[in-house]
Amino acid sequence: MQLIMTCINLRKPPCSLKVGPDKMVNTLNNEPDFKQVLRDAGLRVTPQRASVITILSETDDHPNVEELYEKVRKLDDTISVATVYRTLSVLENVGLVRKLVLNDAPARYEMMPPTNHDHLVDLESGELVEIPGTDIADVMNRVASELGYEIVSHHTVIRARKR
Repeated sequence: MQLIMTCINLRKPPCSLKVGPDKMVNTLNNEPDFKQVLRDAGLRVTPQRASVITILSETDDHPNVEELYEKVRKLDDTISVATVYRTLSVLENVGLVRKLVLNDAPARYEMMPPTNHDHLVDLESGELVEIPGTDIADVMNRVASELGYEIVSHHTVIRARKR
């Protein structure tokens, strides 16, 4: 089995954004929070952004842009692929969306998770599997600590083949 681990350092907090003094908003709870986060970032709340957020927050998979575009078109038939790309970029920049970059495959997207979790990619099928729990994080924290660092955030993608 071939395992390659890639660590991606995220600059945004993994699950929450401050929208006021002493108030944290979980970005996965509900749409009004998304609207507030967009407004706090100085962005307009548009129907296109709302549609992309709605689909991403309701999906269990990690769609690429084309898959997301097809789903969003069912809510808003006026949206274009270019708008989906731009919207994802904006949402990633404000910390609402995580972009998963995989070798030799289109990037996939997910709403920023409430807790860090990692992913395993099946190199044969391209299937993307979420790895819950803290085992990987515990190892990373131990290694970082031994090197004199404290991990602020992490995301690991394990690429593997079935035996």
